[in-house]
Amino acid sequence: MRLFVCTCLAGLLALGPGGCRPALDPVDAMNPLAEAYVKLVLAVGRHDAAYVDAYYGPEAWQAEVDAAAAGLDALAAEADRLLEAVGAVDVGGAPEMVRLRHRYLTTQLRAVAARIAMLRGRTFTFDEEARALYDAAPPTFPENHFQALLDSLETLLPGEGPLVERYARFKAAFVIPKDRLDTVFTAAIEAARRRTKDHIALPPGEHFEVEYVTDKAWSGYNWYQGHSRSLIQVNTDLPIYIDRAIDLAAHEGYPGHHVYNALLEQHLVREREWWEFSVYPLFSPQSLIAEGSANYGIEVACPHDERMAFEREVLFPLAGLDASRVAEYDAVQRLVGKLGYAGNEAARRYLNGEIDAEAAAQWLATYALMPLDRARQRVRFIDQYRSYVINYNLGQDLVRAYVERRDDDDPERRWAVFADLLSSPRLPSDLVE
Repeated sequence: MRLFVCTCLAGLLALGPGGCRPALDPVDAMNPLAEAYVKLVLAVGRHDAAYVDAYYGPEAWQAEVDAAAAGLDALAAEADRLLEAVGAVDVGGAPEMVRLRHRYLTTQLRAVAARIAMLRGRTFTFDEEARALYDAAPPTFPENHFQALLDSLETLLPGEGPLVERYARFKAAFVIPKDRLDTVFTAAIEAARRRTKDHIALPPGEHFEVEYVTDKAWSGYNWYQGHSRSLIQVNTDLPIYIDRAIDLAAHEGYPGHHVYNALLEQHLVREREWWEFSVYPLFSPQSLIAEGSANYGIEVACPHDERMAFEREVLFPLAGLDASRVAEYDAVQRLVGKLGYAGNEAARRYLNGEIDAEAAAQWLATYALMPLDRARQRVRFIDQYRSYVINYNLGQDLVRAYVERRDDDDPERRWAVFADLLSSPRLPSDLVE
């Protein structure tokens, strides 16, 4: 069975004249390891259909991986060998970007090894899995944390029946009609792109297509295709509410996933030829940065007051909704947004075997105010993506804290720090101080 050990590494590390090992430039030392890492990720993708979220590197590498058809035992051994080889690279005194690259490769490889272990049958708790795959420790919240937020909502949503039903009735007035969906999304996308372009130099020719789909476990997805192009899919299985227009436009597009991937490709792959960034393993620390920056990017592109004005003047009228209710809807949604970690708690209990799927859906209905059909869709998401759920809320909080520690409360500075994060190989643990 052929393995993906980088054969050129042995030559690079060969002893020089007089028995002395030549001093290697750390970039030169890491380049062949980066190639081996890409091939390892592609090989794991043969065993896990959801693993490789994007790849735009050399087609020959994919063909080599497919021809080798390595099994999981061999891939586990290869991950261990690569971790040892990367650990032997001396980056002391190297520029910050090189040291960040070294940490990125090391931490991503640890996540690859953990995912291989899961595919081989190892069971992790929710928290163990989150740390192993995403380089982050998710917080835990008791039920009374969420109950206090629900009690606050009681005054905003008076009436008869359970709170989740009152919330559903309230939101029904803010559904985007299906025949207006594309018009509303197009307006939101154009605004998000314009605001992003005012602050970030986007690669020439960047572009994405929007496609409306059904029967998915997620509400929206960005499929990055390389060369600054994406396909964004929007799931229309369930009603789409007006606040999702800006959320999806910014999260999936500008300055979210589309911009993040395009900037990594431009600055790290095309300019530096750091090919490890040509592949995106979904279950890895990169996802916390990707999802966290995409969620926080909504706030960067559309600060609260500007967002409300745009919704009142543009999006609500395009959707045929009552624009006089923008502030009322916003007040409820901002408070409901604080319930986001309830989804993590449902996933933790469910994946740890403490509750079954229906009990997880009921938890989401009670503490995240999700209608049961949407809650059951969320459990389907947890079944497929497991502890990935932490990347949205914890990722957003970590990215926000990282940026706002450095932005001096200046919107222009905020954009600059945010753009730098999107163009660098930083990890979740790099965001914590």
